[in-house]
Amino acid sequence: MSKSKKPSKILSKNKHKKPSWDEYFMQIMDATSKRASCDRGRASCVFVKDRQVLVTGYVGSPAGLPHCDDVGHQMKKLTHEDGSTTDHCMRTVHAEQNAICQAAKRGVSIEGSTVYVNMTPCRTCAMLLINSGVKRVLARNKYHAGAESEAMLKKAKIKLEFLSKKIEKY
Repeated sequence: MSKSKKPSKILSKNKHKKPSWDEYFMQIMDATSKRASCDRGRASCVFVKDRQVLVTGYVGSPAGLPHCDDVGHQMKKLTHEDGSTTDHCMRTVHAEQNAICQAAKRGVSIEGSTVYVNMTPCRTCAMLLINSGVKRVLARNKYHAGAESEAMLKKAKIKLEFLSKKIEKY
């Protein structure tokens, strides 16, 4: 009679740590950001519902138009109510906007979803997320000009969470 073999110890030395669902979807967001064509943030996003990816998006120019990485940024100054000014690249469509457009083109409802993003969505993207019925936003970092977005999302009862206290400035 042969003795039964003991399990290999090699398996116990190489334990695989399965990422949490949030970690997993943030990793997909990181992979998506590699398609971004504006180096001012390489922003991306992933919309998820019931642990399934619905749609992804990344910052880039409208289809068929030149990209920042190819022809440079199209910078414009924005003057705020308090008199302060900020510079913005107007050549690109934001990641959230691109993803919402992709969902609309393909007939994919993002209502009730979670969106994984690099940083706090801008004011316009926050409004689109609210009107799209998104229920949760998970951002890696805070956006330096994101206070208004944070307040709007809170008022709309959309859960906003941050993985880090780091503030993205550009």
